[in-house]
Amino acid sequence: MALQLVIGDKNYSSWSLRAALAVDLAGADCEELRVRLFQPDSRAQLLRYSPTGKVPVLLTEQGAVWDSLAIAEYLAECYPEAQLWPQERQARALARSICAEMHSGFTALRSHLPMDLARDKALAELPDEAQADIDRICAIWAGCRERYASTGNYLFGQASIADAFYAPIAARLRSYHVALPTTAAAYVETIYRWPAFQRWYQAALQEVKG
Repeated sequence: MALQLVIGDKNYSSWSLRAALAVDLAGADCEELRVRLFQPDSRAQLLRYSPTGKVPVLLTEQGAVWDSLAIAEYLAECYPEAQLWPQERQARALARSICAEMHSGFTALRSHLPMDLARDKALAELPDEAQADIDRICAIWAGCRERYASTGNYLFGQASIADAFYAPIAARLRSYHVALPTTAAAYVETIYRWPAFQRWYQAALQEVKG
């Protein structure tokens, strides 16, 4: 299956990161096409690939798939042997629930702590609404780790789409030096040790230097 993943800047594009991690989990042979964001012609360039003019978009032999969650579901269907979702029904339902919550929520966190992998500095003041989002995320992580810690260090033991969706949050929390409970801090460390995330992270740092 010939696949191409259209992404934005690796340092800033959290949704591109989610899709790229899902591609890696699937073990799919996929070429990356990067479109620089925040440029005068960025939208025009993106509209060549996606009707939304946004990243990411997965280009397949049958057509384009856009939106990170749709891309993740497409990959899960195409590569069932990769087990991108947890195999147990309740775990899979919970994983889908927290991904949907991530997909549609946490707007204060997104607004006040945008992804910037090269950043290494705390905010002067963390707004209450952003802290509320962080508290909810830490509760999600703690609940998953309490239930599934026996099978591995990721949210559901083994790496899954859920981790792909929360990896950019883990990156934000580290980049902005947010104080975290022990379980959440350990999960952030797990994300930073994830080989697929680490490759993206190093590429993002080189992108900024370049």
